[in-house]
Amino acid sequence: MILFANILLALAKLVELASGLLTLYKYVLLASIVISWVNADPYNPIVNFIYRVTEPVLRRIRRHMPDTGMLDLSPLVAFAAIYILQIVVLNTAYQYLINASMMLKNG
Repeated sequence: MILFANILLALAKLVELASGLLTLYKYVLLASIVISWVNADPYNPIVNFIYRVTEPVLRRIRRHMPDTGMLDLSPLVAFAAIYILQIVVLNTAYQYLINASMMLKNG
């Protein structure tokens, strides 16, 4: 039982890591928004990296959104999707795994 409890605890830590990576991605997405406002040099390695990381996700979202002209709402949709994923899925999974691990260790 202790082994299974530790496996559940390790899974909970992986879920926590995934949530942390999504938080980091939100910051990269925010940097992408700021870069689009200031019209930064696209040949800068940092700017290039940020666009390469965020553009595939934003492009998929834009495909399913109506055309709003010059106003790009896809980052807002991406932020909302990340928050929903973190709160509903990852926090629920983390709490379940932690509780199950503690019950197996104590019981």
